[in-house]
Amino acid sequence: MTKIGIVMGTRPEIIKLSPIIKKLPSSKCSVIFTGQHYDYDLGLKFVEELGLRTPDVTMKLKKSGNSPKDKATQIGEIVINLAKSLSKEKPDATLVLGDTNTILAAGMASLKNSIPLFHVEAGLRSFDWRMPEEHNRIVVDHISELLFAPTSNAKKNLESESVHGSIFVTGNTVIDAVEDNIDLAEKKSSITIRYDDFILVTFHRSENVDDPQTLGGMIKALLESDTKFLFPIHPHTLKNLHLFGLYDKVANSKNIILLEAIGYFDMLLLMKKCRFIVTDSGGLQEEATSPKIRKKVLVIRKTTDRPESIRLGFSELVGTTRQNIVRAIERTLNNPNIHSRASPYGNGRSSEQIVNIISKYLRSS
Repeated sequence: MTKIGIVMGTRPEIIKLSPIIKKLPSSKCSVIFTGQHYDYDLGLKFVEELGLRTPDVTMKLKKSGNSPKDKATQIGEIVINLAKSLSKEKPDATLVLGDTNTILAAGMASLKNSIPLFHVEAGLRSFDWRMPEEHNRIVVDHISELLFAPTSNAKKNLESESVHGSIFVTGNTVIDAVEDNIDLAEKKSSITIRYDDFILVTFHRSENVDDPQTLGGMIKALLESDTKFLFPIHPHTLKNLHLFGLYDKVANSKNIILLEAIGYFDMLLLMKKCRFIVTDSGGLQEEATSPKIRKKVLVIRKTTDRPESIRLGFSELVGTTRQNIVRAIERTLNNPNIHSRASPYGNGRSSEQIVNIISKYLRSS
């Protein structure tokens, strides 16, 4: 294999790309961290925790991307920085994962520098144009040469759009990451769990936490539920709890325990120990299907890009209204069981397949 540039900028990208990075010697790949998750606890902390080598390039962005105006500026800033880095590193191809601003910027920088682009987790669709992630992944799918679809459903989405690249169904590398790290979680996690019976909850998507009415309804649903919630809180969500006057209600509640800046091993342990999960995270929907976790997920969104999880009963799409969330929590408290055994996202060998396909492509180019 010749040299491949791996571009990542957020916590989910680091986690999901870690099994691929570990399979490639440093002489065969260059790791570039864009700094989209500028907070150490959301970014480079996970590089260290997962035992990955220090990125060859680490950027510092001026724009956080947390406001509508900053989002476009942030993408432009990453494109400019990546154009310089790709010229210096001279990779034979660029590998990206997911649907972030980082992958859109990496796609544009690679395309304009005539560097083939490979997309891991290709073909996901929510068909919800409110989601900035939907814009990003559609563009990247249409400019990629190799598309690694996690499921046959994702492959069908790509075929229906007539993408020009080659499509491979490989499963999702997030299952590889769980398999690699779940047994280490109890040894390496720094978190202390004081409750035997709790629900894990996370909110971070812009369409939820940037709307005071939506976020307020979600918080009210938790406050009305007679159970313990452990809530690892994203910095942007925390900021908006303060901005919308909701923080004191959460902090002073008897049933919601806020946790700040937890690591990957901490999250794996919480997933393993919790009763079930309430979230708007796509990654958690996937991770919860791992045979090592197997927890029911209540998806607090109007749409989902992980329909396979819902179809097999791992997840339930409940919407964002207070009443629907409360009812779903009550139902699941009575019956959190899952009947499916196998994950729809693969058997933990996705990264091996992806590396082999890339090697063959680059040898034949």
